[in-house]
Amino acid sequence: MRDLLRFWPDIRPRAWRYVVSILLALVSTGVGLFIPVLTGRAVDGPIAQRDVAGLVAVVLLVVAVGFGESIAQLVRRMLTAGMTADWEVLWRRRLFTHLQDLDIAHHDEWDSGQMLSRATNDLTQLRRFTAFGLPFLVITPCLLVVGGVILSFIHPVFVALLVLMAIPTMVGVAWFNSRYKLAARAAQDTMGEVSTSVEESVQGIRVLLAFGRSPWAAARFHAIVERLRAHELEKVRLDAWLFGAIMLLPQLALVAFAAVGAWGVVAGWATIGQTVAAITLMMYLRMPIEMFGFLLADALMAATAATRYWELMDRRPRITDSGLPDHAPRDPSPGVLEFDEVVFQHEDAATPLLTGVSLRIERGETVALVGTTGSGKTATAALVPRLFDVTRGAVRVDGHDVRDLSLADLRSRIGVAFEEPILFSATVRDNVAMGTHAVDGSAAIDDDRVWEALEVAQAADFVRALPDRLDTEVGEQGLSLSGGQRQRIALARAVAGHPRFLVLDDPLSAVDVETEDRVQYGLRRVLAATTALIVAHRPSTAALADRVAVMDAGRIVAVGGHEELLATSAVYRELMGATV
Repeated sequence: MRDLLRFWPDIRPRAWRYVVSILLALVSTGVGLFIPVLTGRAVDGPIAQRDVAGLVAVVLLVVAVGFGESIAQLVRRMLTAGMTADWEVLWRRRLFTHLQDLDIAHHDEWDSGQMLSRATNDLTQLRRFTAFGLPFLVITPCLLVVGGVILSFIHPVFVALLVLMAIPTMVGVAWFNSRYKLAARAAQDTMGEVSTSVEESVQGIRVLLAFGRSPWAAARFHAIVERLRAHELEKVRLDAWLFGAIMLLPQLALVAFAAVGAWGVVAGWATIGQTVAAITLMMYLRMPIEMFGFLLADALMAATAATRYWELMDRRPRITDSGLPDHAPRDPSPGVLEFDEVVFQHEDAATPLLTGVSLRIERGETVALVGTTGSGKTATAALVPRLFDVTRGAVRVDGHDVRDLSLADLRSRIGVAFEEPILFSATVRDNVAMGTHAVDGSAAIDDDRVWEALEVAQAADFVRALPDRLDTEVGEQGLSLSGGQRQRIALARAVAGHPRFLVLDDPLSAVDVETEDRVQYGLRRVLAATTALIVAHRPSTAALADRVAVMDAGRIVAVGGHEELLATSAVYRELMGATV
């Protein structure tokens, strides 16, 4: 429950409205407690005395109580619905923003489905609890206390019977609480696995169909939902025990009230009206008592949802802004990209991925990185926009250590294209426009710039052939396009902002040789004014560069021109020969 209290700062600005809604809930249910008292008075008074006028007054008073209960309930719902929906929006927005701030390493540690279930199912559970569960969890004990006070005025014997019922109820609740929270956590974690499995199967449907592995995916999904079913059945089993006990005890109390009340009437220490009032009051209290089991289960699920939410929110980004101004006052080495004795090692890795990488790329120069798989090419490229941070050494752009620049300023200077092109479910225009932005992240590009970038990437012709040209929706992850088309739009995105630095991680791997030649022709015009680092696997891509840096086992073992390295480096000749 401690994690639920951490939402208090969000609730506090509207705390008075929330308190009013709880008080209205108390009024809307509490006023009904007086109906049994009025019923008892009617039995002992107007009914016993055959006073029709007095009975009419009691009936009108009961109607007024019912009307007041309805009005209070209506106002409470109007107050609560919008307020709790606003909190849900706030928590979703905050979680989404926090996920954008977390670095790649954090995202690699979590299944996407676990993040998705926290942002959807868990926050929906929290909204339901704040809207309904918490107010009634607060007022139910209050109703029992008020009911006990009213029973004491009717006759103290009935209070004693209510206390005897409450003792085993509290024991059962303690037993339920210790077990249900474990089952709730297991169920919610497994729901995250379900989300991950569905997402993976949708994104990988081409692989599953091509290899005929749909039955395997179905069996895997079936195993996960069977585990979810087992956890949910465990929750139902615990619910059944608690609900059974909570429903049985009020029934036994009603029998006891009727028996003791009848004995009291016969013995002369109670009236028929008192007995009727006590039984009617117990019947009224039965519903909140029976609801208490549901409310407790809801509270435990909300507490688990809150814990899962804060598990993500408590993760601190390892890559953060330096706190310095967005723009350094002057660039001591404009357009220069430098790696200075860079060592990089993942936190959970046994050995460094990069060990002492040193490389200086002058303004307007293009350098290609080549090497075997696992040699550290992609890691080197990822250090420039600070997708990861160096373990030791420094990466400098424009003479500044990238860690001394704000993230917005640094990334506004760099255009990036990855081997696996990621497009968003948006228009072609929107996807290309992501490559140019102000320091605050806002888009800043017109259609002429979009077409210019598409021309460089040799994507303009096929975009003009699309149904809505720039306004064509490319679908989720751009899967309505071919692999080569996606790569060219991703490349257009990288060059659209005329960045000072370009980092390209094998951006043309899915493009045919003829198209690659045309793209390289367009890139030469862009690269003439841009400092570029290109991860290359093809000889043609390496030949595009002014110099080539050969990587092996996390180090740069040779640097030179394409022809020079073919003549002097056995490692380079082997790499290029393997590629041909």
